[in-house]
Amino acid sequence: MKRLFYLVSSIAVAFAIGSCSLDDDGANFHYTPLQIVNAQVPDTFEFGRVYTINVDLLRPNDCTLADRFDVRPSTTDSTNVRTVSHIGIELEKDECAEIAEEIRDSFQFEVIYTDPYVFKFYSGDDADGNPEFIELNVPVK
Repeated sequence: MKRLFYLVSSIAVAFAIGSCSLDDDGANFHYTPLQIVNAQVPDTFEFGRVYTINVDLLRPNDCTLADRFDVRPSTTDSTNVRTVSHIGIELEKDECAEIAEEIRDSFQFEVIYTDPYVFKFYSGDDADGNPEFIELNVPVK
């Protein structure tokens, strides 16, 4: 009797799994950089400490959500140059209301060098499509 129960249960589970259809047309969102309008960094850093960097972002429409920061050291300049951008998620909907809302987000930054840091915050593209930055220098004590 137990064998029959297990056999029937196994067949039912196999049909249930096999009959599921996941008609996925692909991703319903894409990543997009958000414009940074302001950043608050300390006047000076202290070597070895971790700081919270507050950043004001522009949320262009109600389909765009803030996701995460991308903080990268420069590969061509000094090791203390950091390019900061904020990656947003834009939902692919038929209609998105433009809201131009400023939102605040923050990230943690650890000071690991004694030389001054240069932050380049992505603030959008110019008329020619070239990226523009808000540049802030922070000395280290």
